[in-house]
Amino acid sequence: MSFDSIIELEDLARHYDMGGDTVKALDGVDLKIGRGEYVSIVGPSGSGKTTLFNLVGGLDRPTRGRVYIDGIDISKLDAYELAWLRCRRIGYIFQTFNLIQVLNALENVALPTVFAGVPRDEGLKKAEKLLQSVGLGERLHHRPTELSAGQQQRVAIARALANDPAIILADEPTGNLDLNTGTEIIDLLHGLNKKGGLTLIAATHDLKMIKASDRIVWMRDGRIEKIERG
Repeated sequence: MSFDSIIELEDLARHYDMGGDTVKALDGVDLKIGRGEYVSIVGPSGSGKTTLFNLVGGLDRPTRGRVYIDGIDISKLDAYELAWLRCRRIGYIFQTFNLIQVLNALENVALPTVFAGVPRDEGLKKAEKLLQSVGLGERLHHRPTELSAGQQQRVAIARALANDPAIILADEPTGNLDLNTGTEIIDLLHGLNKKGGLTLIAATHDLKMIKASDRIVWMRDGRIEKIERG
């Protein structure tokens, strides 16, 4: 299977000064990710997975190298342009869900549409449809504390889709879930990738996620160790 590249990383590095010592969190990564591809990033703690996510998502800037999204070097974008990119082109899913506790499911999912300037009623209607699509049509007005871990992650997935992103970055999306619930979330994400054409990049240790991937990128010490087909 071949894909047109949506993300290209060239000699990507991120170094930190820690009390006079240089920590090479990422150190010379070259990688192309295709449009509609499902890629799992795998490696031990400290291998550079989170740093890679932060650079691809425009949350941090590289010490060296380039990140291209749709052919655009994002290091050349100003703060406003980066915010637009993160809001409109990239959806984030976190291991800890990162839902706002005082908001119900509907309001949590609609929140990104507010930042995108979508009228409130339109945003809420879209949020309702998204929650229905992830199986939470009966839980619209429940707050996170009234939802199971799996339901909270479904809310987080719906929120990530709120502004029709081209790329989803999922950081250990099944890490806090039991086996059965984790399998349901994997199936949901895999379906969104295959049916909706989303590019899905997941940092994971979950073998079921890895097996569902088009490619697996193994990282160690800030570098790519090997790349395998799923």
